[in-house]
Amino acid sequence: MKFDFEIYFTNGGSIKGEDFRLDIFNDTISNKELADYIVTDMRLIMVGHTRILNKEIFEEKHKRKPINNKTENALLIDLSHTIENGLVTYKGLPAPIICDYLSRENSRQFYEEGTEFQIGKIEMVTNTGTYLDCPFHRFENGKDLSEVGLECFTDLEAIVIRVPFTDALAVREEHLTNYEVRNRAVLIHTGWDSNWNTEKYYENHPYLTEGAAAYLKNCGVKLVGIDSHNIDDTAGKSRPVHTTLLGAEILIVEHLCNLYLLPEEGFTFSAIPPKFKGAGTFPVRAMAKLRGTPHE
Repeated sequence: MKFDFEIYFTNGGSIKGEDFRLDIFNDTISNKELADYIVTDMRLIMVGHTRILNKEIFEEKHKRKPINNKTENALLIDLSHTIENGLVTYKGLPAPIICDYLSRENSRQFYEEGTEFQIGKIEMVTNTGTYLDCPFHRFENGKDLSEVGLECFTDLEAIVIRVPFTDALAVREEHLTNYEVRNRAVLIHTGWDSNWNTEKYYENHPYLTEGAAAYLKNCGVKLVGIDSHNIDDTAGKSRPVHTTLLGAEILIVEHLCNLYLLPEEGFTFSAIPPKFKGAGTFPVRAMAKLRGTPHE
């Protein structure tokens, strides 16, 4: 591809280029992506308005690596289930109600012709979808969501430990040994998310044993996640894994999905909830950020 560009700076001045050439992976690249690449590659600062002009695509190998040889989110893996109206996450708890507080149709009376907005209304329990548990969920005097620091659930060095539910439902200490887990988010991949939103999902699900939780606590992990209905065995009334981990201020993320897409290591994990006072659990957009260069 070749193109012209104009870049204007917020503190005055501009630069222009003609017949600038770049290899691209396909012809879907946008003007913004081209401009962003130039700004980054030339290490420009104080950039304001940019223009890409006279784009022309042709077959001719250039010397530079393609700049769009990955899909937009190829390095970001979504590990969250979609929350929708009527979705049951935990049997016995009410499903969320997602509706209009102000519909687009009703909003038209407040704005000029051609302008309309939607304001949504959501009623739900905090244990909905893929969610994070912090100490307040289990302990009255534990930290709530507003008191947990960003560093506790953002860009954590992470590892996936695979214990297929077809091999074992109880994840024990011996499943977790011989892995580097200290100061990491430990994500337990069981494959149980394949049963999501079915009757099978709620019963006889994979879980961690009390011994496994104690092992992770003693190893100094930062967060533990699982792609199952609960990190504890819900057959009885005790919840030793929640007690052990949250008592040590180790966060828990339940109802993860897509862990099969991740490598064992070489990525960071984030599961960021809103900053609510007086809440110990809330849905998150859990994600993994893979490191490494994209394939050409």
